[in-house]
Amino acid sequence: MINGKKIAVVFPAYNAELTLAQTYREVLAQGVVDHVLLVDDRSRDGTVALARTLPGIEVIEHDRNRGYGGNQKTCYRAALARGADVVVMVHPDYQYTPRLITALSSIIAFEVYPCSLGSRILGGRARHGGMPWWRYVSNRLLTLFQNVVLGAKLSEYHTGYRAFSRRILEEAPLEDFDDDFIFDNQMLVWILGRGYGIGEVTCPTKYFAEASSISFSRSVKYGLGCLRVALAHRLNPRAATRRAKA
Repeated sequence: MINGKKIAVVFPAYNAELTLAQTYREVLAQGVVDHVLLVDDRSRDGTVALARTLPGIEVIEHDRNRGYGGNQKTCYRAALARGADVVVMVHPDYQYTPRLITALSSIIAFEVYPCSLGSRILGGRARHGGMPWWRYVSNRLLTLFQNVVLGAKLSEYHTGYRAFSRRILEEAPLEDFDDDFIFDNQMLVWILGRGYGIGEVTCPTKYFAEASSISFSRSVKYGLGCLRVALAHRLNPRAATRRAKA
């Protein structure tokens, strides 16, 4: 706990067998986490089998692949059902260090902001951590566009390291958001649209062979989705919370 608030860490997992154990050990080492949930999105490796050998992890298995956003929906519903006051999403591929869990959680537990992000951009060393140049450039351009359209000043909208208060997760229309990667962006746009503040903590980035990463084509699809969400919100705030239609 932090400041009397129960802290839950959720792992949205897909083919994370090679990095799960290391990530989990660092989560436990922080000494503030009350509950750890892993939601497996039909991994094709030994993620689930390994997770069941790690003491203290609660494992939930999807009956079909529901996508990154669909996985998060299960994560957050389950964490709320278990009484979490603060929910931190940590990718089990070890791209984001669990050593920042205390910092991200404290921002929420002490009621500074109801949402906090681990930003790869704030420290100015994203490229030093191996972020591909095209990903860095697209991140900066998309973020600039979104800040202008939304009237915000975030350093980036595209980090997967984020924490939410119970209130945010209870109020957010999660089921109206997409089941794909654009879920992350819809969530932040909704939070900003409701007038909530978002705190950011500088986070070192790590890109390596075992870390998950979406393909260039899916990155383009994601980028176009971010533009659509920002513009839809500018024209009609309710539109940003609707699922993308096939």
